[in-house]
Amino acid sequence: MSDINNLSRRQFLKQTGIVSGGLVLGASMPGWAPAWAATGSANALNLFVSIRTDNTVEIICHRSEMGQGIRTGLPQVLADELMADWSKIEVIQGLANEEYGSQNTDGSRSMRHFYSVMREMGASARAMLEQAAANNWGVASDQVEALDHQVVNKLNGQSLSFGQLARAASLLEAPKKQDLTFKSPADFKYIGKGLSSVDMSAFVTGNTTYGQDVQLPGMLYASIERAPVLGSKLVSVDDSECLKVKGVLKTIKMPDQTLPAVFKPLPGVAVIATNTWAAIQGRKKLKLDWDTGANKQHDSAAFHADMQKRIVSKGKVFRHAGDAYTAMESASERISAQYNVPYLVHAPMEPPAATAQFKDGMMEIWACTQTPQSTQNTVASILGLDKNKVKVHVTLLGGGFGRKSKPDFSVEAAYLAQQTGKPVKVCWTREDDIQNGYYHAISSQFFEAGMDESGKVTAWIQRTSFPSISWTFTSTTDEPSGGELGLGFGDVPVDVANLSCETHKATGHTRIGWLRSVCNIQHGFALGSFVDELASASKQDTQSMWLTLLGENKITNPNKQGYEYGNYGDPQETFPIDGERLKAVLNRVCKEANTAGPTVKNEAWGISVHRSFVSYCAVATKVRVENNKLTVLEMHLATDCGLAVNPDRVKSQMEGAMVFGLSLALMGEITYKEGAVVQSNYHDYPVLRMPQSPPMQVYILENDHPPGGVGEPGVPPVAASLTNAIYHACGKRIRDLPVNKVLTV
Repeated sequence: MSDINNLSRRQFLKQTGIVSGGLVLGASMPGWAPAWAATGSANALNLFVSIRTDNTVEIICHRSEMGQGIRTGLPQVLADELMADWSKIEVIQGLANEEYGSQNTDGSRSMRHFYSVMREMGASARAMLEQAAANNWGVASDQVEALDHQVVNKLNGQSLSFGQLARAASLLEAPKKQDLTFKSPADFKYIGKGLSSVDMSAFVTGNTTYGQDVQLPGMLYASIERAPVLGSKLVSVDDSECLKVKGVLKTIKMPDQTLPAVFKPLPGVAVIATNTWAAIQGRKKLKLDWDTGANKQHDSAAFHADMQKRIVSKGKVFRHAGDAYTAMESASERISAQYNVPYLVHAPMEPPAATAQFKDGMMEIWACTQTPQSTQNTVASILGLDKNKVKVHVTLLGGGFGRKSKPDFSVEAAYLAQQTGKPVKVCWTREDDIQNGYYHAISSQFFEAGMDESGKVTAWIQRTSFPSISWTFTSTTDEPSGGELGLGFGDVPVDVANLSCETHKATGHTRIGWLRSVCNIQHGFALGSFVDELASASKQDTQSMWLTLLGENKITNPNKQGYEYGNYGDPQETFPIDGERLKAVLNRVCKEANTAGPTVKNEAWGISVHRSFVSYCAVATKVRVENNKLTVLEMHLATDCGLAVNPDRVKSQMEGAMVFGLSLALMGEITYKEGAVVQSNYHDYPVLRMPQSPPMQVYILENDHPPGGVGEPGVPPVAASLTNAIYHACGKRIRDLPVNKVLTV
């Protein structure tokens, strides 16, 4: 549990800049950051709730809102425990501030790591308001109770509003953790309910502010021509034609970049203009000469071919049980397969966007960032500023998917504001986003299973190879990190006595970064596909094969098999790898979709199941394949994410995950020639459009488990469910993504 503190008004103003005349609470708890988050740390977390004398409850949301609904979800937890009136809640977006601890909004952890904290703050504030009311009436605290934004005297029915009690409550000490009382789940008013977004009115009236919407007086606009190959050095610049474009004011050379890339902006030349159009048109007339360095040799096709050649040989073992190789030799039947996934890019609908102003020694930034503190720290470090002189405002995000947790675009805006002495907005185009991003790593997986005469799997070998995210931070790493291996590979839940999990080396040649569900993308595809292949080889249905492989009441603990498993930053005692929960979502989706029912010629179902971010998801996909043309007919997803705080948001996230996963599986592919990205826009890096999106159904399993992740777990099982369906519809086994290399989509 967290530590609840009653903050003074001075402390509150210092940390938030928000005016409050009443009760202010802060909560501290341990945070968590993944191993590769080089600029983040597990600091103490401070969340704040302020009850004003005008009866408004202000809740600061320190997490970034990118469509997942966290600006609604976390406040509704606190409001429920507080017994507040939802119509009197005001949500304030927190600035970058280390007092909050980690503000890195990724890893599907906002709700699972802060649900308890918000309940504790609500319970603490409620207790203090009740005590203030009891003191006012001269009665015992158990003779009063908070109800509907007021405290009622049980003895005579008198009531005082939260606003009337706020000042008196602010003079009290916060209760000790052990003295807090919590509502019974049966009494929840908001938790578990589909409340609409707190930003809904702004959405429908066009009054929201996204990264591209920021406007400042006297603002200039910048478009940057960046290095085409990572590690490039600018040799010469000819901007003579650029400067002739109406509205172009000047050009500014961006700082040179040394590897490792980390979050440093790419080198290049910025065109500064009075409007976006002029900046972009002037940029087109720049003539730059680059020394593209060693990564010019990178060709993704050749690189992938080498990975595929090496993956069939034994790798470095990091998790094992029994003797997989001996058991494999004695197996009655051996099945093996290799699965390959290309580079991928985030391609959010809103490209990266940041505006900065440098005035009186203070750098102020407005950005669609997932990591305001990382933005603050990186800007301060690169520009030589005290981080307390860097103020970061978080706008709404038009999609994040992990791209906007890298603050390079904010550093660009800050650098140009410092150089010009004017507010500057950096405008990323779609081409910039696709060709100058951080990329999901290219990968190869190899699976082999030995089966006895009854079709039981007795030996299991799996290998993975991909450039590590860690390479972005070191430029020397050539092996996956332990954290990456725990994303759907080292935590494989199969109940097989003889098992060997292995890795192969692969170095980086571009900026590798986390993309929605990270390594679960390739690992979920490979595992889900291989189980389907085993089922076909042993003449079983895929659902039965999964149920057998998961064992009976099986709790998988990779730590007992030589692998130090991180479990997404959560204790395995609370969030174990539970085979029964995997079975439950699989059985539910198969039942709801009626996957065992009759189908017509050229149509079939495919299924897969996966655990990630301590949640469980199963997907069933139905397809038709005729004349080499693929049509996705319908998709069903069952999820066990523990307590669904806002079921509407859970459903929308799962629907979005299915669309996202389907888009990647069908069409996602980034390729490199001479070290540079070949693709440039949606014409050659297409994303799923509305007419291509099938009908979707989401089923949420209800239970009393604590909240798990929601934003990412729906993605990993999608690709395998799709390719399995294709196989059962037409006999084509697709082991290399994307699907559109084989079928018309």
